[in-house]
Amino acid sequence: MTASVIAPTSLIKSRTAKAPDTTVTDPALVKRAVKAAALGNAMEWFDFGVYSYIAVTLGKVFFPSGNPTAQLLSTFGAFAAAFLVRPLGGMVFGPLGDRVGRQKVLALTMIMMAAGTFAIGLIPSYATIGVGAPILLLVARLVQGFSTGGEYAGASTFIAEYAPDKRRGFLGSWLEFGTLAGYIGGAGLVTIMTALLSADDLTSWGWRIPFLIAGPMGIIGLYLRMRLEETPAFAAEAEKAENNRPKTPLREMVTGQWRALLLCVGLVLVFNVTDYMLLSYMPSYLTGQLHYDETHGLLVVLGVMALMMIAQPFVGALTDRVGRRPVIATGCAGFLLLSVPALLLIRQGSLLAVGLGMGALGMLLVCFTAAMPSALPALFPTNVRYGSLSIGFNVSVSLFGGTTPLVVTALIGATGNMMMPAYYMMAAAVIGGFAVWRMAESAGRPLPGSAPSVER
Repeated sequence: MTASVIAPTSLIKSRTAKAPDTTVTDPALVKRAVKAAALGNAMEWFDFGVYSYIAVTLGKVFFPSGNPTAQLLSTFGAFAAAFLVRPLGGMVFGPLGDRVGRQKVLALTMIMMAAGTFAIGLIPSYATIGVGAPILLLVARLVQGFSTGGEYAGASTFIAEYAPDKRRGFLGSWLEFGTLAGYIGGAGLVTIMTALLSADDLTSWGWRIPFLIAGPMGIIGLYLRMRLEETPAFAAEAEKAENNRPKTPLREMVTGQWRALLLCVGLVLVFNVTDYMLLSYMPSYLTGQLHYDETHGLLVVLGVMALMMIAQPFVGALTDRVGRRPVIATGCAGFLLLSVPALLLIRQGSLLAVGLGMGALGMLLVCFTAAMPSALPALFPTNVRYGSLSIGFNVSVSLFGGTTPLVVTALIGATGNMMMPAYYMMAAAVIGGFAVWRMAESAGRPLPGSAPSVER
């Protein structure tokens, strides 16, 4: 008997002949699956936090033009390049995960993510090898972006397919707990290093430390993922494939799932616009637009994220009780009604006002971070779940999420209206609200194309 399930094929027959088979999961293996999946997401956002907050130093190391603005733009250009290849990664790793298995592909994305991040820490500076340095940085970022294209969809699919139906929201919420932990770890490490090291030490060697940490983290994550068995849902699909079930082509993952893909794009749009607005744009807004001290601005954001981490599993459990739709709808309604008041509080400038405004936005964001990991996989049937979710998720992130800081900055520059961040979040909330209205409730129900799942 395996550690993961009861019965040889991960399924046991229901006593009623006409009833579907039932998957019985081992709680210990489910916990290991959640840990392994969450660690990969933590690694992705650890890199995100490190790269964002050490960008000025990276500009000096890799793009020594003498112009600080040009250096920063070049550094963030390399950062943005990763978003361009995310959809390509999704189109490769998603369908591959539906063919060869979720566990194998998640192990591969973990290797590539860790290798790309670790490689950045080894790249010689521009002063040492000249133009080869920024080229190698770009290549490493492309590797990271390509692997990330298969990470979130695969990790959420993996947890969703392992989780019992009645606890899928709670268990899925730990995926975004890993996201927050990784970002706090990366940004916090840079903050500590900036405080302890001189500017010269940080530029000459200190900046490498956060990237080199990715090596050991990747080995641990790979070890955890290699110890896991394939999900029961995919095991059942693999059994069908042995009986000559035809493979689903990439085109069918799009045209055959167009309605679910549109819902996915709409949900991911509101999720990521608000996410990137709060965690990526707001630190720059506080310093650049409100002339807030950089260290204090970062500490406020980290404090909000710590608060979100505490709330995350509780809101995830709430989605199992009241449903995904009510929780996501609450987040959309909250951003629609409270974005302007929250931003007005932030613009007031005092630490208390900024903390209250950011905290309100953070608590609304938890409605998405806690619900999406269980809601999104439930949009698609098992045979195309990884592939279709990867395509929809990464297209939406690349078009709307990753571009949020750039678009909002451009809108403020074009209009002179400092309330544009609030209006942008409100527009995203309207689109997300429409998607919630059209989606079906999935809490407590089997995933499409999968047998009911219960805990042993």
